[in-house]
Amino acid sequence: MYDINKIRKDFPILSRKIYGKPLVYLDNAATTQKPLCVLDAMRDEYLNVNANVHRGVHWLSQQATELHEGARETVRKFINAKSTTEIVFTRGTTEGLNLVASSFSDEFMKEGDEVIVSAVEHHSNIVPWQLQAR
Repeated sequence: MYDINKIRKDFPILSRKIYGKPLVYLDNAATTQKPLCVLDAMRDEYLNVNANVHRGVHWLSQQATELHEGARETVRKFINAKSTTEIVFTRGTTEGLNLVASSFSDEFMKEGDEVIVSAVEHHSNIVPWQLQAR
């Protein structure tokens, strides 16, 4: 069983009260709140590395690339992917869904195929499929 109060303490923003009640945030498809360990890692990167990944030969760029690829390996292990080439980082859910819709439809869909989404689907998971249907 998960200790929800312990988990909430990992997310500083969830200590806020809205209308006198603890914040409950459910719009993760738009922006996901980050736990303190992620905020700390981001702050450290911006303060101490902050260079382009895979774009330079200088020391900071190489360090940024090593950290980036290390994160890719961590994700690979966490989701039990066979290779780091299966891990693609995007800026957010919308970009990821656009990439999936485009890649999948280009490779596997043909005229007459149908895509079914639920009536309560987030906008970011409807529009990419509509665009692919054209």
